[in-house]
Amino acid sequence: MYFIHKIFLFLCLYFLSINSSISDVVKPALVEINTHSDGRVNVEIRASIEALLTGINAQYKNTKDAPTADEYDELRAMQPDELENEFTRFHQDMLDSIFLKTEAGKVSLSINSVTIPEPGYTKVPRISVIELSGQILPSARELQWYYPARYGDNAVRVRQVDEVNEQWHWSEWQWLRKDQASALFSLQEVFAKRSVTEVIGSYIVVGFEHIIPKGADHLLFILGIFLLSVKLKPLLWQVTMFTLAHTITLGLSMNGIINLSANIVEPLIALSIAYIGVENIFHKSLHKSRLVLVFAFGLLHGLGFAGVLADFGMPDDDFATALISFNVGVELAQLTVIAAAFALVGFWFRDKPWYRKIIIIPGSVMIAITGLLWTIQRIQ
Repeated sequence: MYFIHKIFLFLCLYFLSINSSISDVVKPALVEINTHSDGRVNVEIRASIEALLTGINAQYKNTKDAPTADEYDELRAMQPDELENEFTRFHQDMLDSIFLKTEAGKVSLSINSVTIPEPGYTKVPRISVIELSGQILPSARELQWYYPARYGDNAVRVRQVDEVNEQWHWSEWQWLRKDQASALFSLQEVFAKRSVTEVIGSYIVVGFEHIIPKGADHLLFILGIFLLSVKLKPLLWQVTMFTLAHTITLGLSMNGIINLSANIVEPLIALSIAYIGVENIFHKSLHKSRLVLVFAFGLLHGLGFAGVLADFGMPDDDFATALISFNVGVELAQLTVIAAAFALVGFWFRDKPWYRKIIIIPGSVMIAITGLLWTIQRIQ
């Protein structure tokens, strides 16, 4: 019993430490490439310049994990003109590392402008816009993009612009990881559409990875739901309410019906985690008000999920398929978390007289403390 208690306490302390001193979460760059009928090419990269300058990429779950964390924090506090001066010395390194090419070879690119916002809310990455330009042959039939892994993951799409006929066509997004170049983008009138199975597969992965390993706050909320009772029926009721709620707000948000700033959503999500932990301490069984609260908190978490999909983008022709697939990925991750927790402690010890005292109470205390700390950090 003592050994299991120590394992569970270690896991709780681990989650308590996640983001306790977090500065920013590393996000993938968003890249939009516009090709014009006269051969002009414009590339817009939305990324954290601070992360680019300090070599913080997708291998770090938060910037504090990187050996250059202090340097990152110094850059993060700079005013736009100061940071732009720092970035100027990085221009050539970036141009040498990325590439855009057609069947005729690599395209020569230059950096035209850099737009950097004010430092702002410190717990949300400052996303700057880097604009590049180049020239390709008007007869080019395909295009490929590369953004090195040392700069982080990136999502890219291409728009073909026909000024004469006032027409344009967007490609599907490609999410690039593990130092891979993009698949070839067609530049022939209408872009090739991804198959339904490709859309389903890619968005299930995005949904799953948003919980495991990237979604520490959502993951901790699920553990809080698990701790109240490991009996199947009350657990399923809570998960059902949470799933239904975040599906509603995710769909409404992605359709532009509701929209709340991360400055509001993120602290409230953290507060929901704290509340679940506190309630677990004072209640021994599921009650109707708990289901209402889980549903309400699920609405908040759905808005958090929407931020991820807004960054990644949604295919216009397969919007419903992508949305459902993302939800499937989220649910698979949630079930994985619950199954792991059940296998670790629930299956073996749920009927023990000391289960609540040794497992539920300490775990819930740690969840409540973590949620409160995150709330304080996110409103600063």
